[in-house]
Amino acid sequence: MLTRQPYLQWLINAKDNEFVKVITGVRRSGKSVLLQLYQEYLLSQGVSPVNIIFYNFEHPQNFKFAEAEILYAQLEQQVQGVKGKIYFIFDEIQEVNGWQKLVNGLRVAFDADIYITGSNANLLSGELATYLAGRYIELTVYPFSFKEFVDYQQSKGRQDYPDKLFQEYLVWGGFPSLMDISDETIRRDILQGVCDSIVLKDVATRGAVRDIAALRKVVVYLLDTIGSSTSIKRVTDMLNSERLKITVSSVDKYVQLLKDSFVFYEALRYDIRGRAYLQTQGKYYVIDTGIRNTVLGQVGSVGSQLENIIYIELKRRGYDVFVGKLDSEEIDFVYFKGDDRQYIQVAYQLPLDNPREQRNLLHINDNYKKTILTLNRMDVGSKEGIQVVHAVDWLLSE
Repeated sequence: MLTRQPYLQWLINAKDNEFVKVITGVRRSGKSVLLQLYQEYLLSQGVSPVNIIFYNFEHPQNFKFAEAEILYAQLEQQVQGVKGKIYFIFDEIQEVNGWQKLVNGLRVAFDADIYITGSNANLLSGELATYLAGRYIELTVYPFSFKEFVDYQQSKGRQDYPDKLFQEYLVWGGFPSLMDISDETIRRDILQGVCDSIVLKDVATRGAVRDIAALRKVVVYLLDTIGSSTSIKRVTDMLNSERLKITVSSVDKYVQLLKDSFVFYEALRYDIRGRAYLQTQGKYYVIDTGIRNTVLGQVGSVGSQLENIIYIELKRRGYDVFVGKLDSEEIDFVYFKGDDRQYIQVAYQLPLDNPREQRNLLHINDNYKKTILTLNRMDVGSKEGIQVVHAVDWLLSE
């Protein structure tokens, strides 16, 4: 089992503070395993098992606690006579009706350290935000990064070079449940199952979507246009051209639900010269390229999938990421963290006798770091003062 040390360390650093820890992320990204690792850490630090109260609300034995009042009665009885701090750890808490008020109540009623997970961004909105305003902190868990993927494969004795492992990662992605599966048919079945569970449970059921066929069409369209500028209207027009008869408001709802379920991310445009965020012609990226390749049944453009992997990695590293606009030119990514700003261009390889990749970056009149990432090792070096880095090396860096 890979320890996923950065996530585990975040929980360790947050231990025993006053905030509710909210752990979010796409379904099957490893949140439950992370909670298991954290419970093992607590036990190793001398915390008594009776002080750790863990419930997975997707487990059938816990279906009877689907109402907050019933769950509270159970918890009150369970902690009776327990001394010291109580660690409440609730996996997929959104399955409990009225859970927001319950979590706040537990915080008030007990000497408690509370951890909750969910597979929907709405976990952080509505009643939870009302009850816990300023009293929670969030950790987003992603599928395995490429570095985690390499570390795991090497721990299993594989001696392949990282460049070869990247070709596998690009096709199959980093969902933890695939790591020990070699049969490609089973891998596809697992990824299709992940996608179906997201679409049917996290999106259709919670969003009260009746037209599942239309929802699936939206998913396919977004997967097929990864890294391309688009809009809700463009998606609607394309689907209507296929005689689907869908409205702009319906497409907008479906896309928002897919974003809330962490399966798609939207990169808005940032006007570099005007230093302004734009609301039109953004780009969509999928949480994991394995989903894209499984649903579409083919790998397709390596360049656009490399761009997708870089985008998700920037998000994983904690950056706010945008598509850069400089007059009529486009910068693949401009990304921010506090006062830090950087620029990245992504290219499968640099075109011969065409300096467009570095030219776009050179036209940016500031001193922030600018980098070109490529999969061609022959391109690595410096182009007119712009550093060209092999994408695999960048993904393996801290």
